[in-house]
Amino acid sequence: MNKVPESLDMDALRSFVAGIDAGSFALAAQHLCRSTSAVSAQLKKLEQQCGTALVMKKGRHLQLTGSGEQLMSYARRLLSLNDETLRAVKGEALQGEIRIGMQEDFGEALMPAILGAFNRQHPDVMLTARVDRNLPLLTALARHELDLALLWQAEQQAGTHLIGQCPLVWIQHQAFDLAGYLQRGEPLPLVAFDAPCVMRSRATEALDKAGIPWRVVFTSHSLSGIWAALQAGLGITLRTRAGLPETLMIESHRLPLPGYLGIALARSDQGDDPARALLQHLITKAALPFIQR
Repeated sequence: MNKVPESLDMDALRSFVAGIDAGSFALAAQHLCRSTSAVSAQLKKLEQQCGTALVMKKGRHLQLTGSGEQLMSYARRLLSLNDETLRAVKGEALQGEIRIGMQEDFGEALMPAILGAFNRQHPDVMLTARVDRNLPLLTALARHELDLALLWQAEQQAGTHLIGQCPLVWIQHQAFDLAGYLQRGEPLPLVAFDAPCVMRSRATEALDKAGIPWRVVFTSHSLSGIWAALQAGLGITLRTRAGLPETLMIESHRLPLPGYLGIALARSDQGDDPARALLQHLITKAALPFIQR
């Protein structure tokens, strides 16, 4: 008689994915409404079933082992199929329309995979998306032209859910001569969005406090324009790691620390729509790797 294959525990897989997404199994336990010891026990069970370590500590953060990375790719698909199956069998197909806006940094870094997966799993929900800057998105929400918007939050705003704080970083091309500008005392060339822009304001305020002269040498309406100017070596900018091109680098030693900026999910109303609630949950989970931990 053939041996029956062992089945992976779906609850343990869910805890495994939640722990990696949150960067901490303690945070995952809070999200899953379980104790930290219970979630740790589920991870240990998974490692026993797989016969190998799945996670290792690197400083204060969690890091997947090679086997953990392999399992993660399967785990997400298994959980997605499990949830889709249950909804279909129970007759819980989601319907309706969701109009979502996103700040440019998240357009490439977070949203394509989320919206694509959501659209495939819930084809009866009509999705429309808009990429823009903060002020136009907030205006569209106020006019009820959008249902949800993922954006930067400089301060507490009514109707928004703060997901977490994201570190601001100085970004430049490796060929940009930052040391030379600082040594010569020349105004530091800045690349930035057109004003008003919260990151532009944070950059100039930080440099002013440090007594470092500056001048804006390039402005753009789009994030792609910012990245292109940096790759051309025109200057330095202040943003987050979200959507950071591999061709650019973070400067972390010679310029003042600029602090943090909130990632927020805003809604035009607080109605109890299950499709919006699910999409809001998925977006919140996807944003967790970018926040301070």
